[in-house]
Amino acid sequence: MRFRFGAAAGVVTLAAAFTVPAGPAIADSTRSAQWYLKTLDVAQAQAITRGSSVTVAVVDSGAYPHPDLRRNLLPGRTVIAGESGSDGRTDHDGHGTNMAAIVAAHGRGDAGVLGVAPAAKILPVRVADTQAQGADADLGNGVEWAVRNGADVINVSAGAGPTPEIENAVVDALKADIVVVAAIGNKPESAISDYPAVMDGVLAVGATGRDGKHASFSLADPRVQICAPGDRIRTAMPESTYADSTGTSPAAAIVSGAAALVRAKFPRLSAREVIHRLTATADDVGAPGRDDECGYGELDIVKALTADVPPLVRSTASATANASSVGSGKDGYLDPRATTAAVTPEARPGSERILLVLGALAGLVVVGGAAGLFALQRRRRR
Repeated sequence: MRFRFGAAAGVVTLAAAFTVPAGPAIADSTRSAQWYLKTLDVAQAQAITRGSSVTVAVVDSGAYPHPDLRRNLLPGRTVIAGESGSDGRTDHDGHGTNMAAIVAAHGRGDAGVLGVAPAAKILPVRVADTQAQGADADLGNGVEWAVRNGADVINVSAGAGPTPEIENAVVDALKADIVVVAAIGNKPESAISDYPAVMDGVLAVGATGRDGKHASFSLADPRVQICAPGDRIRTAMPESTYADSTGTSPAAAIVSGAAALVRAKFPRLSAREVIHRLTATADDVGAPGRDDECGYGELDIVKALTADVPPLVRSTASATANASSVGSGKDGYLDPRATTAAVTPEARPGSERILLVLGALAGLVVVGGAAGLFALQRRRRR
């Protein structure tokens, strides 16, 4: 199958709905246009950590070395048939540069755009050339390359149908303890949510507008776990210009930046625990409790960095293997609002074992065929 920007469901859709050239920056006019920095208290979050030592792979159309981004841009890879060998720092479309800058642009003092995690590194993985087309397999191969080349967080502002390449790559990323963030998709381009956002273990992101409410263009789906601002997000464009990007793509990039900050602040947390911390501290929006529009709510970066969040597994919060042994919700993760006592094996009472022993004793004291009537058998659920 093939994908292109703005395509319908069933093909890969880079999820920013559109970009509008914003013209050259004058002093800090570009920075002041980044309205979401204030809404999310990004300055307060960056006083805690700026994402140093974390690498975010942006699997997209490449990333151009824009003046506001180039110091954080690592050599990456082009994973497009016939173009192997390029290091990913080329972008003929602009979408990948948009997303990379939202994650980790360092700006120029008070001028230019500032990313959520301006000390994080960007690993550009180029899987699409322009708004023409790109192959589904390339998206999966790009994720796989990021897994094998040092990514701590993988941002996928794209959607596709299920393919072996995408499914296998995401499974490998989760096994490697990498946080995978994916845009849920936009209306009307997508009628249903696509891969990899719908996969268990992936942090599926919807969008909110400037009013803090679910954006009308953002798909609603039971797999959505969190929302972030996605309306007219000012960002960088090749070569040194700026654009306003609207869609679940920039929302996912903002969440990827937040994941980088959490990984920098809590380096021992597993990928599952990073996602748990982000969703457990989200601000509820819409209907009370979890919903299909914004999942657990809108991203709150400062809370994610400062709140006392009970771990998924009390004794070994950073161990992916132990975390994966705990029961999961329909998105592959425990409800982050559940208490630790309610979800950890250690917190369960010993009454289940007592009942097993009592059942065995009952079977011993009953004579003949009546023994079966009194035997108590209980299957312990992990």
